[in-house]
Amino acid sequence: MNQGRRMNREFYMKDVLEVAPSLPGKYLCLSGPNGIAERYMITEVEAYRGEEDEACHASRGRTSRNEIMYHRGGFIYMYFIYGMYWMFNIVTAEEGIPQAVLLRGITGFNGPGKLTRHLGMDGSYYGEDICESGRIWVEDHGKIVDIERGKRIGIHYAGSYWRDIDWRYYVR
Repeated sequence: MNQGRRMNREFYMKDVLEVAPSLPGKYLCLSGPNGIAERYMITEVEAYRGEEDEACHASRGRTSRNEIMYHRGGFIYMYFIYGMYWMFNIVTAEEGIPQAVLLRGITGFNGPGKLTRHLGMDGSYYGEDICESGRIWVEDHGKIVDIERGKRIGIHYAGSYWRDIDWRYYVR
């Protein structure tokens, strides 16, 4: 697959509800050990929108864990869950507005933990600038896909409004 157009800072500086539905169909790219990039189409994401969103890690304010969410869009927010899975998020919006997109699926791998395990991603990616990184970035290859919306998954702790909102976007 040929190289596409790398997504720049401007792409990530928008509200998460604009960025998230535009990510499925784009390609997550990782530099391989031989210098050749591996490319995977993004197939599923979820939006998390600031301190008001009870499902968002910023809902209880700024902490050392979620600090990177308060930076400008384009940085990577990684966190560890269940003692076994790294979750990969891309920060969106302007500095001081904690929003992020959780990547839930790529071609061949559904589920955010399976995705990061397959890609070999861990906490070392926390705070990495996806706009400037030499090891991970997102490209647009001009692929047009049909996007469906649905409820976010695994957020039983959030209030019913936040559990039921359709902020999961996936390729049909």
